[in-house]
Amino acid sequence: MTVTSNYRVAHVPVTNKVPEATLVFWAIKIMATTVGETGADYLAVHVGLGTAITGSIMTALLIAALTAQLRMRRYVPWIYWLTVVLVSVVGTQITDALTDKLNVPLEFSTIAFALALAATFAFWYRSERTLSIHTIFTRRRELFYWAAILFTFALGTAAGDLATEALGLGFMIGTIIFAAAIALVAASYYAGANAVLTFWIAYILTRPLGASFGDLLSQARGYGGLGLGTINTSLIFLSAIVVMVMFSSVARTRSARAATSGE
Repeated sequence: MTVTSNYRVAHVPVTNKVPEATLVFWAIKIMATTVGETGADYLAVHVGLGTAITGSIMTALLIAALTAQLRMRRYVPWIYWLTVVLVSVVGTQITDALTDKLNVPLEFSTIAFALALAATFAFWYRSERTLSIHTIFTRRRELFYWAAILFTFALGTAAGDLATEALGLGFMIGTIIFAAAIALVAASYYAGANAVLTFWIAYILTRPLGASFGDLLSQARGYGGLGLGTINTSLIFLSAIVVMVMFSSVARTRSARAATSGE
């Protein structure tokens, strides 16, 4: 789904810093959410760092990546997607810390993150009069954007865990349900539904889809998974992300050259 907007701002010093919502965009986004789920589990459980240390390390890396992203004056694929992957891990860690360490019920955290995301959208729209990803070319809009992204990951993690674990749907059924929900949103978009609304709904749903799919691949067969393990699943999807980001970068460079040569 590609989001369009008629909103324009004069004399903007930077170009839009969010990629087009193409098929490649959605593929990388889903894989990033999978890495967020399996990568966080690997570091916290299998490496033995624990939730607190893993969260601290990932938060520090996220701050560094986000700082680099904010300093860019245009969309740079590898910096943007590195930030997305790290937001995915940190968002997962926030929900896991609330659930595992503070014993916050998943029902409560799901509602809390939904309200936080709604508040972010409300302040964003009140300030900028648009939520379109095609207009992320000021510092304030980019900060709103990344705050929304963080809450979508935290909300998606809580909602996904609530569906697959607390409600007992399991990883396979959870994956199917969330994939079907995204397909329904996509159908609504092509039927003429609001582009911005359908984009954000789909963006939220990709998080529990990626988490359910990641758990399906990584978890032991006795727990309803396929037994690939968190490290193998993480490496497979990280490699796929790197390849697709490289492909996106090459395609973007060729398109820019073609546009320049045609002038």
